[in-house]
Amino acid sequence: MDIVGMGVDLAEISRVRRLLNKDADRFRARCFTDHEWAYATRFKDPSQRLAARFAGKEAVMKSLGVGWRHVPWKDIEITGGGAPRVNLSGAAARRAETIGVKKVLVTITHTDDQALVMALSLGD
Repeated sequence: MDIVGMGVDLAEISRVRRLLNKDADRFRARCFTDHEWAYATRFKDPSQRLAARFAGKEAVMKSLGVGWRHVPWKDIEITGGGAPRVNLSGAAARRAETIGVKKVLVTITHTDDQALVMALSLGD
């Protein structure tokens, strides 16, 4: 497989924590799938995992050559538990098909302060 696109994003966990404290329902409805939310909220402080998913969505968008104005946040799902996987739907899946992407890989790392995600979009 060939690399079609690459993206990286860094999210501040404190910023995500502030958004959760301000209006968690709105943040959830706009950015996260039910699966992502259920995974993150199993933990005492879901901020770290949600920051990683948020950064993951940005990194995937970059690897597809688009931004959030073209692909809704919830059209990209970053799975939790074990090796992270990417599920695309809607506009994200259509964009991937248009540019020949067959698979998107992500890797996630984080500290107490930041979450970093790299995404590779692969095609034939």
